[in-house]
Amino acid sequence: MATPRALFDQLSTGITDGRFADLAQLYAEDTVVEHPTAVPRPGRLEGRAALHDRFVNGLGGTLRLTRHDVTIHETADPEVIVAEYQYTAESRQTGRTAETANIQVLRVRDGLLIHTRDYHDYLQLAAIQNATAALAEAYANAPAYEPHPIAPRPTAPLPLTSREGVFHQLVFGVADGRWPELPDLYAAKTDVRHPFLPGAPILHTRDDLRTHFTAGAAAGFRIEVTGLVLHLSTDPEVIIGESTYVGETSSGTPFQVNNIFAMRIREGQIIESRDYGDHLALAAATGRLPELIARVTG
Repeated sequence: MATPRALFDQLSTGITDGRFADLAQLYAEDTVVEHPTAVPRPGRLEGRAALHDRFVNGLGGTLRLTRHDVTIHETADPEVIVAEYQYTAESRQTGRTAETANIQVLRVRDGLLIHTRDYHDYLQLAAIQNATAALAEAYANAPAYEPHPIAPRPTAPLPLTSREGVFHQLVFGVADGRWPELPDLYAAKTDVRHPFLPGAPILHTRDDLRTHFTAGAAAGFRIEVTGLVLHLSTDPEVIIGESTYVGETSSGTPFQVNNIFAMRIREGQIIESRDYGDHLALAAATGRLPELIARVTG
């Protein structure tokens, strides 16, 4: 029976080889595939037939995708892995290429994929297809956000230096506006990256992080955190956390930003983090979408 790791390899190899008609067979008949950072609102596919149509009539006709630089995080849940990887993406229409980041949470049962949450770099994919104007139009005409109830915060105390404790301090610290405290959650020498934000500098020091979080404070967002799911890697230093920031800009524009962060935490401090956030949704809410698009179009 196929393991989660083996199924991911079959899936991503099949995409690389262009065998799109075969891929839906890796999924259960009643599978659910979510795209939390899809444009202009999160997407959801239910059932093998819908997924087959997406692979054959959507992805297969528009892009060539070559997988590389794969990191697999096995988790404490034997059904679940988290896969980080890069695509060399090429548009079949324009011939343009780009390197795009991806991260997936995959749940496997009885040798089939029963649920995945797939986060992709939709900005870079739109840029190589000369589709950024359509992307901007999609956000301009997007429906209102669906109500997103705010889950109660965990009440059980966590050791502050544990993986879970550090992650909670970060995401709830953002929500509570405790910006000056956040750089101290990181090691003096760290490596923080934002793979879905083109042109973002790598943050190496607490001074870098102070600058980063000061900008967050200046934005004046009102934020709540919900949908928090933590995946504990079998590597005792690694945690991957999914969450949604639900809030308003300083001018009252609502937003919902889905995130997944992959962190390495040592001795209670973050020494490495890849923060895959929905920067497109946030830029659309703040009126900065043209600026973000310009970063990938010249």
